[in-house]
Amino acid sequence: MNDRGFCQRCGAQLVPDALYCGRCGHPVGQPYRHLPRNPDEPISAYSGLVALLLCFFLGYLGIHRFYVGKIGTGIVWLVTGGIFGIGWLIDLIVIACGRFRDYLGYRLVVWEEPVIRQA
Repeated sequence: MNDRGFCQRCGAQLVPDALYCGRCGHPVGQPYRHLPRNPDEPISAYSGLVALLLCFFLGYLGIHRFYVGKIGTGIVWLVTGGIFGIGWLIDLIVIACGRFRDYLGYRLVVWEEPVIRQA
């Protein structure tokens, strides 16, 4: 998987001149430190960056939870002010560490859209 045509992390085929993998968000050409994780684990289609920004600015209202489809806990965050700020802070840290999951249980690991250079 050292070929530039495939991601070193997940093995997905890369578009030409991509800077990041479109499947897992890993920078192309950067070494990858393998973590004990199943590489076949599905990855969320939701953006981790969007969730992080929503959590930072509107986390006490649970907007980041509504964004990833967690409607029930989003309502709890809305009513309790992010469970009195403690749940908001925990969510902020968990999202920043890449451990937050969407409503299907998939991790939010994609932080940017792949950049394709036009010739």
